[in-house]
Amino acid sequence: MRFFQGVPHRNRTTAAFAHFGAFGLFAFAVLDSSPIPTFGGADILTIILVATRPHPWYEFAAAATAGSVVGAYITYRLARKAGRAYLTSKVGKGSAFKPLALYEKWGTGALIASTAVPFPLPTGIFFAAAGASGQPRARTFLTIVAVCRGIRYSVLALVAHLYGRHIIRILRHPAQYWHWLLFFAAAFVGVASIGIWYRRSAAASAGTESAVS
Repeated sequence: MRFFQGVPHRNRTTAAFAHFGAFGLFAFAVLDSSPIPTFGGADILTIILVATRPHPWYEFAAAATAGSVVGAYITYRLARKAGRAYLTSKVGKGSAFKPLALYEKWGTGALIASTAVPFPLPTGIFFAAAGASGQPRARTFLTIVAVCRGIRYSVLALVAHLYGRHIIRILRHPAQYWHWLLFFAAAFVGVASIGIWYRRSAAASAGTESAVS
């Protein structure tokens, strides 16, 4: 694909998955939901495939969502078996970015925000943190991931379908569109706030019901 000519090795790796179309996107989304950071690689690949392939945009949105759910569940289950102590030892207490600490503080809010907003965060660590803590439970976890990822990839794919090659220019020259990065950062904070509010409301309701009983 011409988009990847003369680009760094990381993007060439993305190009290797792009050659397989929706199947490559599915596999890359599985990888993206693991603790191995791709820094928004599945988002970029979704946009590129929609903008450069004749297939329906929703085909790629579905492939990315399905792969992400599969990868998230694998990460969740492995972390559940490994336990919190193992993950803490691997992430390290002195890390500059502490997703485990963030998850302990914000819980479901951090999970929703990192899953829904297309911002280059190592979401797989949040999936692992959810698994290690056992909260939320597996069924709720999969529902959150499926809904949030479905919305995320559907929006990205639809935008790529509507604006096509213009989106490719944005990916090639991201510094010229810094205001979009600010927008996504604001969206991340907003979604996280909604998740935190929901969590506190649910906890307050549970406390009220316990007091009544």
